[in-house]
Amino acid sequence: MPQYIFVYLGGEYPSNPEEGKKHFSKYQQWLSSLGDAVVSPAIPFKDTHTVQPDGKTAPGSTTAMSGLSIIKMASMDEALAAAQSCPFLEIKGTLEISEMIDMKSEAN
Repeated sequence: MPQYIFVYLGGEYPSNPEEGKKHFSKYQQWLSSLGDAVVSPAIPFKDTHTVQPDGKTAPGSTTAMSGLSIIKMASMDEALAAAQSCPFLEIKGTLEISEMIDMKSEAN
């Protein structure tokens, strides 16, 4: 079954710890609703650095990417439907969904 990467972009931080807990609970419920389709539930990012083609590095990101999840679904349509119910959208975040290519299979 194909795997899809859900990339989290932007989003607003909760205004207080209680709001953070409430949002996290919604996110956990969403992941639970996906059941066995969840391969890697959430990988948040921190302390991002950028490496340029000339090798120079700098703290920060050139995108608003804040994390990712890996979900297996039968089709892109199913992945998009799952994304549309993600609570990350409620905090004004955006999701990018891409089908992942199995490089081992592609090499054969």
